[in-house]
Amino acid sequence: MKNKSSIARVVVPLVVGLIALGIVVAMMQGTPRNRPTEGTNAETALPAATVVAMEAAQAGDAAPAVTATEPSPSASVVSAGQLAARAPSGTGPLTSLGSLDPAHARMRVDFTPGAAGISQIVFSEYWNTAEESRAAKAHALDSSKPLPPDSARYTLRPEGFLPRAAGSVDTTPELVPMLAVHSIMIDGVRAELFGAVWSETSPGTFVTEIVRGDVVGESVSAPSPVARVTRTITFAGEGFDLLVTHRVENLTAAPIQSQLWMYGPGDLALEANGLLDVRRFQFGYLLPKERDPSQATVVSNDGMIERSTVASMVEESGSAILWPAQDRAGESLSWFGSTNRYFAFAIHAPFTEGVGAGVPGASGKSLADTVATVYGQQGVGVAPAMFSIMAMSPREVAPGTAADLDFAAYAGPLSRSVLIDDEPYGALGMVGLIVYQMSGCCSWCTFAWLADGLVVFLGMLHNHVFFDWGLAIIALVVVVRLALHPLTRKSQIQMQKVGRVMSALKPELEELQKRYKDEPKRMQQEQMRLYSEYGVNPLGCLGGFLPMFLQMPIWIALYAVLYLAFELRQEAAFFGIFQMFGGWLFLGDLSEPDNFFTFGRSFDLWLFSLQGVNVVPLLMGAVFFIQQKYMQPPSMTTLTPEQEQQQKMMKWMTVILFPVMLYKAPSGLTLYIMTSTIIGIWESKRVRAEVAKMDITPKKRAAVKPKDEAGRRYADALDRLQSRNDKKTFKDRE
Repeated sequence: MKNKSSIARVVVPLVVGLIALGIVVAMMQGTPRNRPTEGTNAETALPAATVVAMEAAQAGDAAPAVTATEPSPSASVVSAGQLAARAPSGTGPLTSLGSLDPAHARMRVDFTPGAAGISQIVFSEYWNTAEESRAAKAHALDSSKPLPPDSARYTLRPEGFLPRAAGSVDTTPELVPMLAVHSIMIDGVRAELFGAVWSETSPGTFVTEIVRGDVVGESVSAPSPVARVTRTITFAGEGFDLLVTHRVENLTAAPIQSQLWMYGPGDLALEANGLLDVRRFQFGYLLPKERDPSQATVVSNDGMIERSTVASMVEESGSAILWPAQDRAGESLSWFGSTNRYFAFAIHAPFTEGVGAGVPGASGKSLADTVATVYGQQGVGVAPAMFSIMAMSPREVAPGTAADLDFAAYAGPLSRSVLIDDEPYGALGMVGLIVYQMSGCCSWCTFAWLADGLVVFLGMLHNHVFFDWGLAIIALVVVVRLALHPLTRKSQIQMQKVGRVMSALKPELEELQKRYKDEPKRMQQEQMRLYSEYGVNPLGCLGGFLPMFLQMPIWIALYAVLYLAFELRQEAAFFGIFQMFGGWLFLGDLSEPDNFFTFGRSFDLWLFSLQGVNVVPLLMGAVFFIQQKYMQPPSMTTLTPEQEQQQKMMKWMTVILFPVMLYKAPSGLTLYIMTSTIIGIWESKRVRAEVAKMDITPKKRAAVKPKDEAGRRYADALDRLQSRNDKKTFKDRE
């Protein structure tokens, strides 16, 4: 019979490794937390004109052809009873907002000639790599040092393509600018606004006219103006906010019903060295007034929709309504955005604390009067991007008057210091855009709740104690080890005691194995009786693995923090000491692998691509190997050749598996695990020395006295068990 203790020594480490591997696989695959509504089920509740417009967008009319020539107001061709848009004074050259000088602006916004959208947002303070960021800081201190080119600055760009309109000569998929205007519905008739139909009258201000006319031959007879749409994009304050205003003027003698459609936040770029796709759509909303009468708290804890979920819904049904979902009755949208690893692009209510909604550029915390519905749509191409299409709230416009539609757009980092401390982000609860979670698994089982505390604690250590993230991570190791030390000490002492006692009982156990080699059940009973006589629990060594289980949530949460926390992006360890040696990249970015040595090119392997040698995971594997010599309890019984082979396999699996799994993990995580293991070795050595001074020679217990009720019952139970076994053995022999 295999001894339970020897089996435990083989199985428990295997279980730990499998759990860790399973969690990594779960993080890489993920399951949706919040499924959007299928468009085919929800669209029936929309007005017929809205359904027609959405169906046209899904059919490929969402991105009509953009002509290369400048259209003339008198050259517009429309069908009878239809609407068309025209640029009142031609498109002309486009200007930009902002600057790339950090002293003057946080970003520069470049516009596109079609759809009055944004072609790119270039940040003045953020760079693509840690090396470029250090060069920019060096230039700020010494202007004689070169500044990296503008192409090295971090940029938000449109990521997706949609098919051109049916019948277009050019069938190349059309790139959709950020916040591009899709169309306008006037009295149930749609006019396309995606194209060269806008005139820029001033930086960030675009105007288009909607006309209706009759076709006479190939020309238009007396096109009749219907409406004028003015869109203005300006900076809102000195932060990362843009104020987007729309004014729809009625140029007719009768009231009109208008509704704007435009593209909202969509896919942001993947990080160049990112291991996982953590792009998401996220919502912040207000609870119904009966639950929150003051409408003061913006909720976002369950407003996350994984990008993969939206993609699957669109592929299955053709569209997906992201807001309002079927389970959002009575809730009011406050903000909606898309995120990647470190940045966000989100629209929100242009809220200003203490300013009423009657003041231009200010409103409450709700977008319900501005955005009616948010759809999800998938683009085309090898890696199709995800879009959001916003149906704005309808407006009835009286003759000679205008209706306004305003919202703000946040384009900036997922930084706690910005989204908590700056306004209006703090009041709107936009810190909910930050989710330290590696996948769509539940936040509890991936320990997102623990990651929130870790990033605050690490920030405190960095900002007020060590002023270095590498030292803060090592300090976190010490704090965790100190907190677990009483449990670790107790479990290791118990494990060492059990190991020593079991080693002393080896002769008697081997004798039982020889005596009852043909009676495995009897041998097990006799072994248990022997353990009871000497007060030994053969499974007591399992407690030695409890501290490892307790640290696994910290490893997982810390992985999410180091991979996703903007505060650690491009932060070097140990005050950048390694970078002083000719710009050595080693530990120059704790959110990336340690880059001890780089090849200058990439080699594609089965599990990942290899760009260089990361030494910290290799050192971690060596430390694991050393740890096993100190943590391995003394042999309790004589192992079979199969058990010895299993132990060897487990040893090498631990030494090799974890370094391979974490080879491209953030260097801050491998630094944490390696430091924790080194301290664990020292701790184990101290415990061994303590146990060596103890008198733990196995002593046989005294016979159980009848007055000892518990002992008597235990002895009687053993006797009954032995009696039944003897009878069964006798029958089997007959």
